[in-house]
Amino acid sequence: MGEQSSTYMTKKTIYLIRHGQTQFNKMGIVQGSGIDSELNDEGHKQAEKFFFHFKHVPFERIYVTELKRTHQSIAPFRTLNIPIEIIPEFNEINWGILEGKEPTEENRKQFFEISGLWKQGHLDIAIAGGETPLDMYNRQKLGLKRVLESEHKTVLICMHGRAIRSFLCLLTGQHLKDMDEFHHENLCLYEMQQKENGLFDIIRGNYVDHLKS
Repeated sequence: MGEQSSTYMTKKTIYLIRHGQTQFNKMGIVQGSGIDSELNDEGHKQAEKFFFHFKHVPFERIYVTELKRTHQSIAPFRTLNIPIEIIPEFNEINWGILEGKEPTEENRKQFFEISGLWKQGHLDIAIAGGETPLDMYNRQKLGLKRVLESEHKTVLICMHGRAIRSFLCLLTGQHLKDMDEFHHENLCLYEMQQKENGLFDIIRGNYVDHLKS
């Protein structure tokens, strides 16, 4: 959906991860921005494994959302004294009436109906009480601007599943209606390298080898 602004000072390498597993993830319950859940035991193990495999990367700053599950996912890096910054604009999409509900035939139907409309390009539609993909995408632009205008060259960003799909469209220039082409698992990694035009190439996508040990 267009090139990035040319306001960035130095080309960035972004390591983008999804938060570790929560009990809601395990149960198939939609979280969204309104559910401030914590990592379960498996999620904490995933966070430790990611740290073990990537603590050598010279991260100059770590960005998280307002939600605890992202803070807990990067908690092991606090031992390295890397500055951590909260960017609220990177919060998960608000899933409205679906948030926090155990899976049923009815709410699964609502979920797939709305995501189907988004795939058709109806990006200004939200689930009842929720947020549209365009709303999320536009606020993410503001957060990304802060990242790109910083002097930090190598950064780690931890966010959420649907937010990652939108953010990857923003980074690569892919149309937002195609965001479901980007797959993700808990504590997966997307390694992104910025190009001369300001957009990003995917070096590694939905990478989870660090979780297999």
